[in-house]
This record gives sequence, structure tokens and C-alpha cells, in this order.
Amino acid sequence: MSPAAYMLSGAIRVYELTLRPVIGANCRFFPSCSAYAREAICVHGAGKGSALAAKRILRCHPWHPGGYDPVPPSTKHS
Repeated sequence: MSPAAYMLSGAIRVYELTLRPVIGANCRFFPSCSAYAREAICVHGAGKGSALAAKRILRCHPWHPGGYDPVPPSTKHS
């Protein structure tokens, strides 16, 4: 994991431990938006993972049905 991805993942974890218990877990999706963001950043890197997370957060509103929405697999070949 790149340093940028590591820092973003850590920031999301801090949010999960501090602010999320105060505002409540109200995500319409599974996995939650913060878990999705951490996984997307780990799988796709800081840039693309952040873009995927932002798109997901924009879909998380009362008029979207929500449901199961996994992180798409990486298309990079190892």
C-alpha cells in the first residue's frame, strides 16, 4: 500500500472510531460507506479508490435503495 493510501485508510479508521459512533451508522449499503472506502483504497490505490468512494458516498441518500455494493475487483495484473 502506498503512503497516500495508508494515510487515507488511517483517516477513515479514525472517523470510524471517533465521529461515526456520535452521528450513527446510517449507511444504506453493505458494506458501509467507510468500509467500502477503506477497501477501495486498499485494492485500487489512493487515487482510484478515493474516486470510487466519492461516487459511493454520493449514491448514499434517502432516495437510493441501497443494498449490497462490493468494491469492483482490480484490473491490474500482478
